[in-house]
Amino acid sequence: MSNDKRPILKVGITGGIGSGKTTACKVFETLGIPVYYADSQAKQLMVSDPRLVAGIKALFGPESYLRDGALNRPFIAQQVFSNDEKLKQLNALVHPAVAEDAERWHHAQENVPYTLKEAALLFESGSYKQLDKLITVSAPEKLRIQRVMERDGVSAEEVRARMKKQMPEEEKVKRSDFVIYNDGAHFLIRQVLDIHRALLAIIDTL
Repeated sequence: MSNDKRPILKVGITGGIGSGKTTACKVFETLGIPVYYADSQAKQLMVSDPRLVAGIKALFGPESYLRDGALNRPFIAQQVFSNDEKLKQLNALVHPAVAEDAERWHHAQENVPYTLKEAALLFESGSYKQLDKLITVSAPEKLRIQRVMERDGVSAEEVRARMKKQMPEEEKVKRSDFVIYNDGAHFLIRQVLDIHRALLAIIDTL
């Protein structure tokens, strides 16, 4: 392996809603691998990145932010709920800002062989193009619906509506280098360890 203190590989991890991406990421974190949670960071950037804030205000108007500077989430949600064009425009502002932030974060990491970027829309946003290897966390649709209903207190219909806005899971699996089956039948920790070892073996050849 290279003696470079900087991480060598940028690895992405994704999966459909309710697949258990975060659970898998927590296992990688116990192995000392830093994880960039793109969805959480996007929410932070929407209130802290001046260019992004200005872009959102230009798109939705000044009422898109509250007086204390917080994002007016109910207002934004209402604007994009039934307007795919507005949602597309919002994503066109947010995704590049997140990509830049993730790149800075990756280069700031030290003494790790690789970094992990967790994102629900890794393929849909195009950010997979900046990554070296890709992992998809997979689970049966019925189980995913059940998990999200319990987690978010929503109906099965609401979960299915969210699923429709994401790339089909089988397509994500096809495009990935590794798959983690988080279905209760396969041991999650063992799968993460196997992928971790495979990534270290790849790095050893570089």
